[in-house]
Amino acid sequence: MTIETERLRDRVAADMIRARERTTLLTGAVDDGDLIRQHSPLMSPLVWDLAHVGSQEELWLVRDVGGREPVRPDIDELYDAFKHTRADRPALPLLSPAEARRYVAQVRDKALDVLDAARLEGRRLTVDGFAFGMIVQHEQQHDETMLATHQLRVGSPVLTAPPPPAVSSPIAGEVFVPGGPFDMGTDTEAWALDNERPAHRVDVPAYYIDRAAVTNGHYAAFIAAGGYDDPRWWSPAGWDHRQAAGLTAPRHWQRDGDGWLATSFGRTAPIVADEPVVHVCYYEAEAFAAWAGKRLPTEAEWEKAARHDPATGRSRRYPWGDDTPESHHANLGQQHLRPAAAGAFPGGASPLGVHQLIGDVWEWTSTDFAGYPGFGPFPYREYSEVFFGPDYKVLRGGSFGTDRAAIRGTFRNWDYPIRRQIFSGFRLARDASSESAGDA
Repeated sequence: MTIETERLRDRVAADMIRARERTTLLTGAVDDGDLIRQHSPLMSPLVWDLAHVGSQEELWLVRDVGGREPVRPDIDELYDAFKHTRADRPALPLLSPAEARRYVAQVRDKALDVLDAARLEGRRLTVDGFAFGMIVQHEQQHDETMLATHQLRVGSPVLTAPPPPAVSSPIAGEVFVPGGPFDMGTDTEAWALDNERPAHRVDVPAYYIDRAAVTNGHYAAFIAAGGYDDPRWWSPAGWDHRQAAGLTAPRHWQRDGDGWLATSFGRTAPIVADEPVVHVCYYEAEAFAAWAGKRLPTEAEWEKAARHDPATGRSRRYPWGDDTPESHHANLGQQHLRPAAAGAFPGGASPLGVHQLIGDVWEWTSTDFAGYPGFGPFPYREYSEVFFGPDYKVLRGGSFGTDRAAIRGTFRNWDYPIRRQIFSGFRLARDASSESAGDA
């Protein structure tokens, strides 16, 4: 074995262990009653997520890569996300919390044995440890989903984290992004998923993009100006949803005299004006943008702002360069339990001075989820392809609940435009030819 291969094994093992430590934290913070309870029809019981993580690891690493005997083939269908909707999962004969913990531990032991013996070359599934990286990302994605379930849970707080760093120089305004082509997507990122591929040249007209995401203070001004009551700002579909769902403010906000409180992981406190607004749906973001005289960025505009280096013409892995995210770059990995104020991570800014494109909040874009030119599903259609179409909007950049292994400048998330339980916010853009924005 080469030194490079052994280093890759060590990195994979470390990422797998780190993901499992987070899973253990999220599932161990509550009692068994909370694990089996469905805290929202939008979410699975936490115990389903736990066993599902193990089931996917068994299918791909133990059985496929390792060629080992199945551990629990009898539960494959129970933990197939396409067989049962989230709303139906509590009624299934799921593994108990104790059984789920034993199962995922047994699978993990076998998966690490497979890692020790696997040739990390040859098959596309194993080159550069792709299958292991896919499973690491899958577990971290479910950890973020479980974190969102904790946000919906009712009861005493069980999760703690220090506050995000303070800001010495607040960030505001917008930057000009010159028109021209850039390389979108990737052919070189070893653990990139199928919807991030292939790399392709995209010519983007000049535009302006905000240096920071829209804040709670700005969003409160939109509410105060009657933004939820004025159909001028809403698309027809958005206005229909706003009325049907009775939307009046971001999820988890509540009135406090002339101000607002927000509940976060069981703690209720006044909103922090200069932190990014979170738990807003696409339609709310779209309406705010119209009120502000701007618009949401396209996915290509977002990625160009995050990756394009005008000095070299190349596309970076991250806004700050090619280095793996560290704590001074971005608010990731549940190190803080809320978004950080604009300017809190100057080390993560892009060459053009756009801040916090990675971490804090997933940012809605105006783009429908679709494959890139030359897209090919891998290793299975259900990861991306079955979601392509106008029903889903693309979100970019990750949130404070996203792990560094599950985010990069090319990573694409998607969801229904009505969703608010996710850690979603947005920033604004405008055409270079448009007049300066007004109301906000």
